[in-house]
Order: sequence, then structure tokens, then C-alpha cells
Amino acid sequence: MAEWTFPKGDLMAGKRGLVMGVANQNSIAWGISQQLAAQGAEMAFTYQGEALERRVRPLIESIGMDTMISADVTNDEEMDAAFATLKEKWGKIDFLVHAIAFAGKDELQGSMVANTTREGFRRAMDISVFSFIDACRRASEMMPDGGSIINMTYLGSERVIPSYNVMGVAKAGLEASTRYAARDLGTQGIRVNAISAGPMRTLALMGIKGSKSLMSTGREWSLLKEDTTMEGVAGAALYLLSPIGQSITGEVLHVDAGFHVVGVPEPSEEG
Repeated sequence: MAEWTFPKGDLMAGKRGLVMGVANQNSIAWGISQQLAAQGAEMAFTYQGEALERRVRPLIESIGMDTMISADVTNDEEMDAAFATLKEKWGKIDFLVHAIAFAGKDELQGSMVANTTREGFRRAMDISVFSFIDACRRASEMMPDGGSIINMTYLGSERVIPSYNVMGVAKAGLEASTRYAARDLGTQGIRVNAISAGPMRTLALMGIKGSKSLMSTGREWSLLKEDTTMEGVAGAALYLLSPIGQSITGEVLHVDAGFHVVGVPEPSEEG
């Protein structure tokens, strides 16, 4: 299991929420979950399929949690049942972490124009974008006292990244959805934000051709000259989900060691 260091405290004491998207011990959603647990949060987790449940259950049990709910985000009936189960268990929640995205492997390489199919585009938008909108609607109905919602995005929504292709288009849609959801839910005291994390060694990154190059370039060009850390991303999530993030909504918070502000990298000593 990956070893990270998360500060302990009580920022999330008495808070309950749903985490969608833990796939394994390297998932960003898992790092966020560990940080939230260290600050006293109680969480339920969604999964799709028995294989994923077997992989994730030992993780959540290691932080003292036991609630796993089956939820295929492309199936309305399963989503109805998942949130009904959550409502029966807790009645209301305080936060939602959405960390779900998907695009076919063949579409995450080469030319976007040449490789993106109609079905691939539909699937990427359905799983990566509509699932967030749908989860916002369902979760907000369980937040009578307000709350906070976050999702995970990436710089490929703003700039051309090799092989990111249709996922970059989907992430742009996700960020736009974040802003509109923030508008729609703001009057209910619900804040909606996105975290744009730099490249990290996750299952999602490994599915992109040239992932090692993305990691090394992110480190070399970043202002801090370092990899994006799980501690940094999880800390940003805690900030946005906890009371100290009040008054912040509709935001895309970049956690990438400053890579996103670089236009041209510093010249080499030879150049």
C-alpha cells in the first residue's frame, strides 16, 4: 500500500459523505479518503462489480469504514438504489467526492480527430461528465444543511496534452458543469469545486500512452521542480470540503506544483 503522511485533526468530525471512484491503493480518491478519515469524517464508498469490491473493501476497512454501495453510474436504476441505500443509512450527507472518468484506451493515443468514435465520445461524456451532474442532483437532495462537492479534473481540459484527446474534451465539460452546478446549488448552501491535479502514478494515468513522459515533464517544467504529491491533492480536497473552505465555489483549484502557469520552460544552461 502506498505510504503517505496526512495530518490528523477534527476538521471533519461529525461530517458524513460519499466517495465515488476509489479503484485501488494508488487512486487519488483513496488518498483523499485517508485524509478525510484522519480529520474525523465518516464515509460511504461506491463500487462497480465484485472484483472492485474485493479490491477496495480492505482499504476502507483499514480506515475504520465499512459501507460500500454498488453503483454503475451509467445505470439509472442502480443509481436510484445506491442513493436510496445511502439515504436509509444516514438520512443526509455533508459532502461528495466524485473521482470517476473513463475513455477507451484506443482513444487515448495518437490523433483525437482520427481515433475518436461516436460511441467512444458518448461513453466518455456519459461516465466522466454526466455522472457528475447526476451525482450532484442526487447528493444535493441529501444536503438540507448545505454541503460541499468536489470532482477531479486535469490540465488537458485547458491545453493540448499528448494522447489525452477525448478525455481532455470531457474534462472541459466537467469543469463547465462544475460552474453551472455551483450556480444551481449555491442557494442551498452547497459549494461545488474541482481539483486539477498534476500527473500522478494512478491507474488512470497508466492508461494514457506516454504517461511516463507526462510525469517527467510535469516535474521538470513545474515551478517547484517536483512531482504532484498525494498529500497536496488530499490537502486541497480537505480544504474545499471542510468549513475552512467556506465562500469558495465554482473554482478549479490547480494542484500541480505550479506547472499550469508555465508558458515556456526555463532555457537549459547550454541554450
